[in-house]
Amino acid sequence: MNTSKSFFVVSYRVFFCYTVMEVLRFVLLVLWLLQLVSAQPTTDPNEVAALRKLIDQWNLGSKINLTIDPCTQNVPWAAQDANPRVACDCGSGTNTCHITHLKVYALDIRGEIPMELFVLKELTDLNLGQNVLNGSIPAEIGQLSNMQYLSLGINNLTGAVPSELGSLTKLLSLSFSSNNFSGPLPTNLGNLISLQQLYIDSSGVSGPIPQKFANLKSLQTLWASDNSFTGKLPEYLGNFTGLTDLRLEGTLLEGPIPSSFAALTNLQDLRIGDLSGEDSSLDFLENQTNLSILSLRNCRLSGQIPDGLSKLTKLLYMDLSFNKLTGQIPSSFEDFALLQYLYLGNNKLTGELPAGIVTPKLSALDVSFNPLFGSLPLNSAKSGLSMNLVGTFIDSDSLMEKNAFGKLQCLKTKCTNKVSSASFSIKCGGTDQTSASGIEFDADSETLGAASLYASPDGQWAVSNTGSFISNPNGNQYIAMTDSQISETLDSELYKTARISPGSLRYYGLGLKNGKYSVELHFAEIEMDDSQSWKGLGRRLFDVYVQVK
Repeated sequence: MNTSKSFFVVSYRVFFCYTVMEVLRFVLLVLWLLQLVSAQPTTDPNEVAALRKLIDQWNLGSKINLTIDPCTQNVPWAAQDANPRVACDCGSGTNTCHITHLKVYALDIRGEIPMELFVLKELTDLNLGQNVLNGSIPAEIGQLSNMQYLSLGINNLTGAVPSELGSLTKLLSLSFSSNNFSGPLPTNLGNLISLQQLYIDSSGVSGPIPQKFANLKSLQTLWASDNSFTGKLPEYLGNFTGLTDLRLEGTLLEGPIPSSFAALTNLQDLRIGDLSGEDSSLDFLENQTNLSILSLRNCRLSGQIPDGLSKLTKLLYMDLSFNKLTGQIPSSFEDFALLQYLYLGNNKLTGELPAGIVTPKLSALDVSFNPLFGSLPLNSAKSGLSMNLVGTFIDSDSLMEKNAFGKLQCLKTKCTNKVSSASFSIKCGGTDQTSASGIEFDADSETLGAASLYASPDGQWAVSNTGSFISNPNGNQYIAMTDSQISETLDSELYKTARISPGSLRYYGLGLKNGKYSVELHFAEIEMDDSQSWKGLGRRLFDVYVQVK
């Protein structure tokens, strides 16, 4: 009995010791896990609350799950290509993460910019482009002092551009293009001395370009077209020697193009247009040997074309149309080995075309409305080449379009037709059709190229097109069409096609009887989306000239 009892006591003590050890190990494990969890950084709670409100307001709850910490490692919305994207910086030696990247791109978020956005003071990259945001940009934008990349382009923002943007001195890229702002550019933007990219085209701003912008010497890209800028084209732009891309078309700026632009030898893409005031010359281009795109349309260029332009051996596209250039086209134009598009129309160029101007790569040549004469250049029948010779005296008998050109030769003298007419109607870009009121519309579905002409079979009218969609990823498309029904008309089919042109689209009435005429032009918007999406934010502005007026 005693032996048995002694054995029982020993066993119990061994079991008890074993259990205590297990408990101790478990407790240590829990403590270690708690310490590990507490060491994991978490997002600033104020930023989490602000982000949650932004996500709720923009209806993004299905894309970003805030039941977990937004800065948790390897979450799907932190990936570089995620949209929407929230990415963070958790630093080193700290347990707090901060939201540094926020992208909500082309997701049709709408409403005014929420004030919660400015709680995210550590943001370095904010992309809210291609949405339907409205209202003004709050002055609180100036609190985001760490911002390096800010994109608010293609929205419906209004009011003045806030001067507080000038406080974001770390900015490398700024975009507020394609909005409906008003008033001048704030002078304070000249404080952004680190800025490399500035996109303000079609933003609605007006007035002089501030002199303080002369400080932006780090700029590499400047897009400022389609704004009502006034005053002289700034000479200080010639000090931005790092510029590779400069676009200033469709403004109210005055020339001349400053000679200081000769220093912009890194330019690859230069587009200036629609200058008034003093004449400009092409002398500043002599050393612009990196240019691949050159467009100086309607810049009051005068004098002769410098022979030295042929040194721009990287040129793919050159447009010098609608200017006052005189003299002959230099024979050195035969040396452009890479040139694909050449537009010299509507100048005062004389003489004959250089025999070898149609180089192997050239696909479009426009010399229309110049007093040129002589024979067609060599290779003018090259496959894929389109030429516009309207308004010249060049012999076009060997061209496929010789009948069309022949009919339009009269534009330099007087048009007569064996059978004169008093009216014609055209269905632009489509097949023939009779309207509900019985008007017969001629077909106008012929494929036109980047410098083309077509005349109707009966010789009553013709159409010419010049221009290339050089920035369109879908290439050159000169006819627009839709399958949608057009409202408020009995002739919906008439409006379902249209011709479009990036340069000049002209219709000519030939052989009309002398007299006064009424010209009816019918339009419907068939390209821009009419939904509540950002695709419906566009506005179409265009000029119509009838008999040059």
